[in-house]
Amino acid sequence: MSQSYRVQLSVFDGPLDLLLHLIEEQALDITVVALGQVTDQFLAYVRTLETPDPRLLADFLDVGAKLVLIKSRSLLPRPPAPAPDEEGEEDVGEALARQLREYQQYKRLAAQLQAREAAGLHTFTREAPPPDLPLTLGLEGVTLSDLVTAVRRALARLPATPPPGLPVRPHTVTIETKMAELRDRLSRGPLAFHSWLDEAQTRYEVIASFLALLELVKQQAVHARQSGPFADIWLEPLPPRTL
Repeated sequence: MSQSYRVQLSVFDGPLDLLLHLIEEQALDITVVALGQVTDQFLAYVRTLETPDPRLLADFLDVGAKLVLIKSRSLLPRPPAPAPDEEGEEDVGEALARQLREYQQYKRLAAQLQAREAAGLHTFTREAPPPDLPLTLGLEGVTLSDLVTAVRRALARLPATPPPGLPVRPHTVTIETKMAELRDRLSRGPLAFHSWLDEAQTRYEVIASFLALLELVKQQAVHARQSGPFADIWLEPLPPRTL
């Protein structure tokens, strides 16, 4: 702090650095020092300077901050002292040991959670009873590949285009029609799938017959069974489902 700047108070007259030193040494009571007056005097001094030195301003801010801190501590109430039977500040060694114990606990819990996840225990078990689903889907020993193979055989015996000279007629066969025909045929007894397809007169009718069978199987109105590989696929009616 510049020696030309002096603080002039009723309880002190001298450099600002000396004022701080006396207060820190408790040779001067901070409560009787008007810090607002000290600030006003410093600002008045700065206005007299043509080019204030930045170091002068920094020094004043440093000393002024220390004075404000000291005075605020002296004026504000202090927290009550702990009772004799109460524990005081935690020992540094005990605090470190406590943190280590907490770390070990978290590490152990993390390992347990990781083990449960690896064992698949992160999922919830089903507490409700399983739904009452039908035991069969209407296909016993029959795969989609077997059905497709039979359809391909039926398509192979029919030409892709009508023979020359025959009039082209619009397709009048629908899946609903073939479903009704298949229900009627099965009402008289089991029917071989290849026989059902051989009754088709066109490739379009073969496809419609095949789709009609799949729809009836889906509706659980028809049951298809096959005793073994390459054996005939037999179609049987199923009784109506009761709700």
